[in-house]
Amino acid sequence: MVQPISHINPYYNSTTLLRPYYACTSCLLPTYGRNGCMFDKEEVDFFVKEGEKALPYLTNILALSNNEPQIVETMHIMNKMIDNGVKGIDKLYPYFARFNNTTSPNIQSYLAGIYRKTQVPDAFGPLVKMLVRNSISPFKNQFFDPNEEIGGAILSYVSDKFRK
Repeated sequence: MVQPISHINPYYNSTTLLRPYYACTSCLLPTYGRNGCMFDKEEVDFFVKEGEKALPYLTNILALSNNEPQIVETMHIMNKMIDNGVKGIDKLYPYFARFNNTTSPNIQSYLAGIYRKTQVPDAFGPLVKMLVRNSISPFKNQFFDPNEEIGGAILSYVSDKFRK
């Protein structure tokens, strides 16, 4: 875990129970019979409502965590933030780039979705590399195909270039 319970964690308040403790640890990864992740809606909504104020905390998770469910949940939250118009997520590319070589289909799918929405120019090459690598060495025992999201992100980059 990146953020232990402490008074330094801005999303933990030991004096009242009005503000719950959130550490982006509620994610349940896909399993047989369920091809999508599950998240604590209250936790996701809390961070999305916090907007730009939550970005340093979430960025810290991206920078330090090696816990796949925590990373996936953080990316899910940032994806929702983009949908709600939170500014500055496109500036976090260096933190997302840490996962450009991941072999996790869950992280790849969320990463491709974020890159599709932010259209950061530096992300195009890693998306193509991900798609080629996945095509050469397909995932075994996967519950969904991350190449659909990756391919969609690549098409979004290409189609946006031709519209201008």
